[in-house]
Amino acid sequence: MTYDRVGPRLVSVLAGLVLMLGTSPLMATQASAKQVKELMGLFGTERMFQQMNAQMAAMMGRQLPCVPASYWNGFLDGQATRELGAKLVPIYQRHFTEQDVRGLLKFYRSPLGKKLLLEQPSIMAEVMQMGRQWGEQRAQAMITGLQQNGTLTAERRCPPASGPQPALAAPAAAASSP
Repeated sequence: MTYDRVGPRLVSVLAGLVLMLGTSPLMATQASAKQVKELMGLFGTERMFQQMNAQMAAMMGRQLPCVPASYWNGFLDGQATRELGAKLVPIYQRHFTEQDVRGLLKFYRSPLGKKLLLEQPSIMAEVMQMGRQWGEQRAQAMITGLQQNGTLTAERRCPPASGPQPALAAPAAAASSP
């Protein structure tokens, strides 16, 4: 083959490689801390942290009633919220490029993105309620099955060891309900 035939092919292949490498994730620009904080602001991250802090303070107050509530309120203040938010920035930066964050910001500022942000807490509450109910039903079915085959007593305890234990069948598949 002559240079006239190989040269243009080689140039085409090299140009294709350059284009591929230029758009690869390895060459992607990392999102700035400012962009990530802006995205977290749209998500309502600070508000969620404040709610978590209030829940944690209430839980700790019940577990340690000798500690005054004022301590927990001071311990879980705005500075703690900012520290936690700052710790999230590098996590987002590892998972999203600058272009990704720009796209997410554009989406969450759109009418559909705003609707998702508005509806997400209600959806998650419903999902958690459904999951809790499903888990309770599944656990009850498991307990009943283990009691029926003699693996558990009526008091939901293991029977005293006496000889070989019955073989356990695999748990039944979860029944799907509409």
